[in-house]
Amino acid sequence: MQFDLAQKILVWLIPLIFAITVHEVAHGWVASLCGDKTAKMLGRLTLNPVKHVDILGTLVLPVLLLLLSGGKLAFGWAKPVPVDWRNLRSPRWQMPLVALSGPMSNIAMAIVWGLVAKLGLSMQATDPWPSFILMNMGISGVMINVVFGVLNLLPIPPLDGSRVISSFLSPKAAYSYARIERYGFLILILLLVTNILPKVIWPPVQILTGLILRLVGVY
Repeated sequence: MQFDLAQKILVWLIPLIFAITVHEVAHGWVASLCGDKTAKMLGRLTLNPVKHVDILGTLVLPVLLLLLSGGKLAFGWAKPVPVDWRNLRSPRWQMPLVALSGPMSNIAMAIVWGLVAKLGLSMQATDPWPSFILMNMGISGVMINVVFGVLNLLPIPPLDGSRVISSFLSPKAAYSYARIERYGFLILILLLVTNILPKVIWPPVQILTGLILRLVGVY
């Protein structure tokens, strides 16, 4: 069985939307537990994708990437959930928890999608077509979430890894470090086009993806 491009887009886009949504909600939820209710007051602690979708980052860019790559690549972003670090009860220690909650939620989501792939595998003999859809969507969901989680751990502002690093710096050093944020997207693009970014993130992505798929019994 094979998917046409429209079906590939659907199989990738659904896990991508939820990967981005859950990532942002996790930030807001942990921030709320730590004392910052900003996201909650703005109605952003919801899994309704409509509240988080960024037209360019969540829809246009992923579909464009899928079209240009023949259905092999998808990435994007959502509207960031607002977090006011000043409202945290202990900003220095709770800021890393809020930052790490996003990537960790993606690893949890990857396990859920692995179970979806396992369900599809178990239906192979009785329902071939639904099985094929579930297996492909599940494996796509694992890959998307692992890539998203690993990528966000890089120490490049404004990625989550940089928030963790900032919490251990002096206020002056953290301020200087944060100033890189205006160039963060350009840095990522440069790393991507020079093929450095794939070389950095691909080894941990492969290891984590393999571990998750073995954990749920797909491999």
